[in-house]
Amino acid sequence: MVRVFLAEDQEIIRRGLRILLSTQPDIEVVGEAVNGQEAVETVVRLDATAKQPDVILMDIKMPVMDGVAATKAIISQLPKAKVIVLTTFEDNNFVSAALGYGAKGYLLKDTPIEELADVIRSIDKGYTQFGPGILEKLVQDSAILLEASDTREPHKKELPPGFLSLTAKEKEVLHLVAQGANNKEIASALFISEGTVRNHISHVLGRLNVRDRTQAAIVANQFIPYLAGEASADCAAAPQAV
Repeated sequence: MVRVFLAEDQEIIRRGLRILLSTQPDIEVVGEAVNGQEAVETVVRLDATAKQPDVILMDIKMPVMDGVAATKAIISQLPKAKVIVLTTFEDNNFVSAALGYGAKGYLLKDTPIEELADVIRSIDKGYTQFGPGILEKLVQDSAILLEASDTREPHKKELPPGFLSLTAKEKEVLHLVAQGANNKEIASALFISEGTVRNHISHVLGRLNVRDRTQAAIVANQFIPYLAGEASADCAAAPQAV
């Protein structure tokens, strides 16, 4: 059973989420909060009980304390907490901030219940998940900011530590991650299993010393020409199972 905590200030949305999630036999709503401060206090209190939440659904815009600050406060006290930020597409400027504080996923508020339930299960298992278009926009926005702040020629950028230690297949995987591809899409493109994709991504995160695939995508997006060149060279040969 996956225990879920809801932090949402709008009662109609909070009630709707609770009712919809109650239709899932393996998901239990163990607590609710109407603002970020209440969310922090309640989640911390529940942490030592049998109702300790496995996943926290956090609205980004709430009174008293918003979802970004609440995410920061919860994860600073409970580093293993798994937060999914609920947002609208227009709120994406908050996404990078919450990411920096350790949020594991971002979903649009109009996400269908079956998809929401699947993401909750995935986050509970330790994966990172994003709603349609959110990762792509985050990477694009980061690339624009980096381009505006970096006056060096692209070919003069130094590769970050760990880049040169990536294997050919890891470079291909990272290139696709930077483009916003999910594990299933990467597996299909490279003719490998999703389990192998997960292993490659785990190795990439370790080599680049980043926490999750979104941070890897942001870093990789600065060196797309390098990765694209490597991927093209690697793909020149006939695909083979890995």
